[in-house]
Formats: sequence, C-alpha cells, structure tokens
Amino acid sequence: MLIRASTLLGRQVCAVSRLSGGDLSTVFRLDLGNGDTAIAKQAPSVAIEARMLRHLALRAVPVPGVIAQDGDLLIMEDLPSSRGGVRSWAELAEILDSLHGRSGIHYGWEEDYAFGAVAICNRPTSSWVTFWADERLRCHLPYVSFVVGERISALCDRLGDLIPEKPVPSLLHGDLWSGNILFNGDQVAGLIDPACYYGDREVDCAMLGLFDNPPAAFFEACGLEAGWEQRQPVYRLWPLLVHLRLFGDAYARQVGACLGELGF
Repeated sequence: MLIRASTLLGRQVCAVSRLSGGDLSTVFRLDLGNGDTAIAKQAPSVAIEARMLRHLALRAVPVPGVIAQDGDLLIMEDLPSSRGGVRSWAELAEILDSLHGRSGIHYGWEEDYAFGAVAICNRPTSSWVTFWADERLRCHLPYVSFVVGERISALCDRLGDLIPEKPVPSLLHGDLWSGNILFNGDQVAGLIDPACYYGDREVDCAMLGLFDNPPAAFFEACGLEAGWEQRQPVYRLWPLLVHLRLFGDAYARQVGACLGELGF
C-alpha cells in the first residue's frame, strides 16, 4: 500500500493508518509529511466511484476531490471532518436540492456498480416502474426465501399503483445515510461513498429515513410530491434487501415488516 500510494502520488507516504468503518472496502489515512494527509480506499469498484465523485463535483455537490486512482486503489482528499448524526438538516436539504436538480434523460446510469458481492444493475430504462421492479427488487429473487420472493413478486406486479411511472430522473447519491455524510463542526463537509444513478429523488430521502430520523422540516424543505410518505417503504425495501444479502438474517424481520407495511 505505502509504495503503491507513493508511486501514484509522486511523493513519499510517511505512514499509513487504517480507519474504522468500511464494511465493503478498506480505508486508510495517508500521512504525507508536513501536515498533509490523504485518504486511500481499496475496493474492486473504486474506478467507478472515482467517476461518480467527479460527476458530483462538477455539479457543485460537496465531495472529496479525487487525487489519483489505479486498479483497486483510490486516493482522495482528506476532508477536515468527522462522521456522526446529521447536525444540519436544513443545510443537507439545500445540498440535496442542488444534487436532485440535475436531471437525466432516463433512469439508471451509464455503468453498473456493486455493494461488495451484491451487483447493482443500472441499465438505462425509460420507465421508472420497470427500473425499480427489475433492477432494484426482482433482481434479489434468487437470493431470498421462497415466501419473501413471492411477496416481492406480488409487490412488483402492483408497483405501478404505488410509484409514479415517470418522475423527474434526478441525480441520486444512491447510498445516502448519515455514515456517508461528513461534517466539519456543524457544517456538511462532504458526501462520500456514492452509488449514483438517475431516479426518483424520494429514494435518497427514503435511505436517510431508514437509519436516521429526519425532522418534518427536512422533508418540507425538500419539497417532495404529495403522497411521498406512502412511497417511502417501496424505496426502503431495496437497501433492506441489499443488507439482508450482505449481512444476513438480522435484516429479514425488517424486510418482512416493510413488505407488510405495503400490504404484501
């Protein structure tokens, strides 16, 4: 790691320290001397992540700058920040307004991605209902129990009654929970670990509400379409299924409860 990083940076890396977190990747802080530091991340999909970070940066979304990338190694700017609970929901709503204000011409992304062993197919699609059913729900059928699979299939058959066919294809972070939001004091320093694609902006809000408890004022500031509360469980089901596959049966109850909330 030390020699590889030094070669990529064109300067000596004095020391490497592993950072906590990173269930699906390995993350280090690089000491470059003279008080300079950088963040190094090793994972199979970092080349795609680097392209996503650059895409977000071009759209004025606060993200760590990409310094270098080669193979499974990505070196990024070390933002002066820490992780933790969201400290400024109002500021986060403004950032999401800028992020989601960038619209595409289809749902999906120009390349696929992955969370560890779980593939994320982003095949461009003109129907949001079709995209969510096929690329976010039915794709898990081979990996869940027969009973859960039957409930997911029944939901997909009725999905057009629950979510819009053609919402604005907003640019999404794709994995927006508090652990992927960095803070400098009470200010948002940057968003990390994107899994970008174009889709209904309510998806990012659903992810935030899965592990955190955003206040009503946050959702009001986001200006979501009427009925957004009823659609949140549809969008939360995908990350729950991903967690079920990655981390096991601890998430089975939440998947079942989410399907039950939707009436399936």
